[in-house]
Amino acid sequence: MSLDSLVSLARHELAQLNFPPANWVPATKGPDNQPLLDALVVGGGMCGQTAAFALLREGVRNLRCVDRAPRGREGPWATYARMEILRSPKHLTGPDFGVPSLTYRAWHEAKFGAVHWDKLHKIARLDWAEYLLWVRDTAGLPIENDVEVVSLNLKEKFIEVKTKTSILHARKVVLALGREGSGALRWPAFETFDPRTRGKGMFHSADDIDFTALKGKRVGILGIGSSAFDNAGEALQAGAEVVMFARRPTMPQVNKSKWTAFPGFQHGYASLDDASRWRFYTYIFSEQVPPPYESVLRCEKHAGFALRFSEGWNDISCGEKQITVKTPTHTHSFDAVIVCTGFDVNLLDRPEIAAFRDAIDTWGAHVSKTEAQKFPEEARFPYLGDAFQLQGKAEGLGRVHVFNWGSTMSHGALGGDIPGIETGARRLAQGIARDLFLEDRELHWQRLQAHNEDELKPTKYFVSLSSRRSP
Repeated sequence: MSLDSLVSLARHELAQLNFPPANWVPATKGPDNQPLLDALVVGGGMCGQTAAFALLREGVRNLRCVDRAPRGREGPWATYARMEILRSPKHLTGPDFGVPSLTYRAWHEAKFGAVHWDKLHKIARLDWAEYLLWVRDTAGLPIENDVEVVSLNLKEKFIEVKTKTSILHARKVVLALGREGSGALRWPAFETFDPRTRGKGMFHSADDIDFTALKGKRVGILGIGSSAFDNAGEALQAGAEVVMFARRPTMPQVNKSKWTAFPGFQHGYASLDDASRWRFYTYIFSEQVPPPYESVLRCEKHAGFALRFSEGWNDISCGEKQITVKTPTHTHSFDAVIVCTGFDVNLLDRPEIAAFRDAIDTWGAHVSKTEAQKFPEEARFPYLGDAFQLQGKAEGLGRVHVFNWGSTMSHGALGGDIPGIETGARRLAQGIARDLFLEDRELHWQRLQAHNEDELKPTKYFVSLSSRRSP
């Protein structure tokens, strides 16, 4: 089957599923006397796209989904994710919502053939990025690029959303901002180095790096996680010499989070009591995640690769030509360095929510002070409601839903990882649909009373409205 034929089949199957159903949400006027958006999804990557898809499936059609990046640059897949292949098994589904012709496998077989699929080890990262765009186009998902949200302000019955070029008003806002949207770049506590004043050749793994410029250069990399090996692999393939550093004496060996990718955990975790949820994820995070073996082998095959265990970094000094790295035992010089320490989880760092950040409830308030001090990052995760909504002291916080990595302590890995994305998006959309209905209960009561579909009109038992009597 060709891709064109697959598109036709997928759209036919969507029509068979009555997608998208009729919009059932009553129109509500905003402060500008224009209809309020029922939902605004901020972020058009995998999470935002899938959230918009889920909302449309629930009949919430008065929505917009915006992303600050140009088309094809949404999320990490074509930007700072530098692995050659995905870390998930190839058979997993998610953004397709159970429509067979929208699965990655269907797309792959149509493009490369069934034999190629059978021989495939794991999905190529850039193929996954292309596939997501194909789902978006095939399902007609309304994603707008080059629209950057600057701030959210809570009002009595809606949220005022400022973008760089306009002001929007929405009853619900979904923050689907990916890993970066959970906080800020994480930097270790160096002795004197300030990342705000970093100079040329000093990078974080999430930066836009021109690896071709590193050919023939000596590159230092801090970290031994997945992103560290992926950045090292890019640099090595570009012709650089790479030295990787780790404060640990060995690599983590087991990815405990893989165990959670089964329906029982995905559906049941959020219903656990707080102590049980805290126990599960503080354990998972504490065990840390090893890099995929494919990423390690990608680096190991290069003669210019070296790995130094038990040697963390104390400081970085950026000179005009060289960057000096100080460790507890040595001083090293590099042409460039890449700090691969990921993102800190602290929603309060996000500029979009500055107006109400102090009112947001976090996990630190739901465990003992001792536990919060023992696991400070976990304590900073937002404490979310049953549909990923913020909770706290400000009225209207529940209109904001966090659908990214920051939702993990409350819901498990349903807001970013492929295995849980469908479960998470359904929960999110169904909760938003519920909230919109409850808020409009009186309007729906009026609609119910006004409903008059004359079922028996074609029969001899029909009675006109004016002649009917209440039983």
